[in-house]
Amino acid sequence: MKKIDYLPRLIDRKIESLLETFGAICIEGPKWCGKTWTGMYHSNSSVMIGDPTGSFQNRQLALLNPTMVFDGAKPRLIDEWQEVPQLWDAVRYCVDQSNEKGLFIMTGSSTPQYKGVMHSGTGRIVRAKMRPMSLYESGDSNGKVSLTDLFNNTQKDVITGEIDLGRLIELTVRGGWPASLNVSPDNVIEIPKSYINSIINNDIVRVTDRRHDRRKIELLLKSLARNESTTATNNKLIQDISDIDSQTINKETLSEYLEVLERLFIIENIKPFSPELRSGVRIKQAKKRHFTDPSLACALLGANEKKLLGDLNTYGFMFESLCERDLLTYAETISGELTHFQDYYNNEIDAVIQLDDGRWGCFEIKLGMNQVDKAAANLLKMNNFFKNSTSSSPAFLAVICGMTSAAYKRQDGVYVIPITALRP
Repeated sequence: MKKIDYLPRLIDRKIESLLETFGAICIEGPKWCGKTWTGMYHSNSSVMIGDPTGSFQNRQLALLNPTMVFDGAKPRLIDEWQEVPQLWDAVRYCVDQSNEKGLFIMTGSSTPQYKGVMHSGTGRIVRAKMRPMSLYESGDSNGKVSLTDLFNNTQKDVITGEIDLGRLIELTVRGGWPASLNVSPDNVIEIPKSYINSIINNDIVRVTDRRHDRRKIELLLKSLARNESTTATNNKLIQDISDIDSQTINKETLSEYLEVLERLFIIENIKPFSPELRSGVRIKQAKKRHFTDPSLACALLGANEKKLLGDLNTYGFMFESLCERDLLTYAETISGELTHFQDYYNNEIDAVIQLDDGRWGCFEIKLGMNQVDKAAANLLKMNNFFKNSTSSSPAFLAVICGMTSAAYKRQDGVYVIPITALRP
């Protein structure tokens, strides 16, 4: 890779900081999200464990003696290390012996079962989560609205530019896969479709020793797509699978399949938010269901741009998924965490970002401007709810809207922000 061709990612600064602090870092995330390119950009040499050259010679060498693949300028990239799990302990031991920083960058698109791995690597190897590209990273957000400025109450009103609904849907169906950026809109859905097929037919058998029913995995993925951006329970998924194909699946098997999908970084559910450490608010401990990229849900539903234009109710959920994919990355970039709020009194907030310093902000996510007033009213109601029920209140309230050409603060204090203008 020529480093001049590298498209910068938001995780770059974090990687540089971690290399100065730890002996090794492990960049984890779904395949095709750009881990290898990012790892190569920050390294001075590399070894590809999955390289088929010489009958997978690199893999054979690593199996024979893991340290044989360590020779090279540091930081040294070890790509797809999970193909030889023993590499984890070998890297940890090498870091212990040298006591130097920034020796290795490891990348992996699945979490192995760690059979034979002796040590967690705590203090030696640090993990960094990487996701598909956000709109800001792919150049589809102009970055005129800063999440940091929202927290600091310094965001100005600004014209952000027109956005066409068709283009917004196209960005959702395309997803954040770097390989999709230059693909024709007519063909772009083929990439997430191929991804799904690879998961079902190849990837799952590589991360688990348990036998699995491919048909039930496919039905589960379709059920997750139907319940994207909702707090559907496992019981709901079981019922959904039965409704789709009259198939049955027990709770234990469902939990196993969901765990495998998490280990492959295919799903990344959003945790519930608590306004304070010892809150008296009775919160539903339900995670919000999410694929790691909205394009996967679209592919499973067979939802292309034309179909979603004719079914804006379904697209509303896909749009929420797109926004929360980006919010996950933006939040982590500024040392925050994305959550959602839901209690037993039907109070809900689509997204809440809480920073390490304790400040937090609330987002409602709506596709059209005709929904902004209702969303703002809910945010104001929830603001009063928190003030009366807890000792903590949000730093800001904001509606992320798909179809708006400006970012501004309403007279009631609620921000309106287009997702195509947001950045960390």
